[in-house]
Amino acid sequence: MVWDKTRLEQLRAEFADANGGEIFDEKFRKVAEKIISKSGTRLAPYAGVPTFLSAPYMQVAAEDPDFGNLQVAITGIPMDLGVTNRPGSRFGPRALRAIERIGPYNHVLATAPVFDLRVADIGDIPFQSRYRLELSHDDIEKRIGQIIDAGVAPLSVGGDHSISHPILKAIGRQQPVGLIHIDAHCDTSGAFDQTKFHHGGPFRNAVLDGVLDPTRTIQIGIRGSAEYLWEFSYASGMTVIHAEDISGMGIAAVVAKAKSIVGDGPTYLSFDVDSLDPSFAPGTGTPEVGGLTTREVLELIRGLKGVNLVGGDVVEVAPQYDATTNTAHAAAQVLFEILSLMVFSPSIGKR
Repeated sequence: MVWDKTRLEQLRAEFADANGGEIFDEKFRKVAEKIISKSGTRLAPYAGVPTFLSAPYMQVAAEDPDFGNLQVAITGIPMDLGVTNRPGSRFGPRALRAIERIGPYNHVLATAPVFDLRVADIGDIPFQSRYRLELSHDDIEKRIGQIIDAGVAPLSVGGDHSISHPILKAIGRQQPVGLIHIDAHCDTSGAFDQTKFHHGGPFRNAVLDGVLDPTRTIQIGIRGSAEYLWEFSYASGMTVIHAEDISGMGIAAVVAKAKSIVGDGPTYLSFDVDSLDPSFAPGTGTPEVGGLTTREVLELIRGLKGVNLVGGDVVEVAPQYDATTNTAHAAAQVLFEILSLMVFSPSIGKR
């Protein structure tokens, strides 16, 4: 292409008076038509009532709920009664809602998931008590069960990682599911201080309850001094990829391994923000140095396109330990990536 005055005049004729909603490339025009009005106006990211990923808000009753024609329901789970170290992830859902300008277009997966799916922020889990951990787990299982019974896929924002156990009890009650678990910790330890319902053991509990298939479970990014607690992962047949192995394997090989482990069956995706190195995400309860970068996490999750996802969660954002809001920003981006994957899930995108 030669740059000259003729080419300049051609560009002026096509673009000089065009507004932001006038897109000439067919591929991008199809996206813009969903997002931008014909006059060139789109939703300001800093305006309005904040919701997860700027999805529509839909109020759903605690009893006799009506989820309409939703394909995906995003719900907050502000509960951190199961932490073993620093508290504060009860503030995670609010922090993620407040992050502006996530999406709406995923240029790698070529989707605008809030527009390509029937999705809504349905608010937070209605808890009976802010003090009783086991009762809170019952409330989580009940709400997620309502979502599942309505034929809707749940996407949850915690909260500490103990929330994954009651979620899996609801999702896997008819058939045990597979799991892609991205975390610094395997979370398969036993009871501590007279309870097994803490954030260090949800996936042991889920296997023993018969709702999680350990042979279809892969745990990615594991590291730190708690390795001696994770024998259940190995004994049950889970695949564990330590953070130290990822550089040598490469992200593409990790993705291929994950896909081979979960196969075509129903699969849950759980993301703990402490899988990221604390330099990227200091706002979490149990930070571990030597973790993944944000770029590695995005490449990993995007590589899972086509996996048969039936639900997912993002957990352990404790925003008060991060004055920059970078932790919440990274977690909100991951939430967006998981929602983007759901567009291509055989169990969700074709409903």
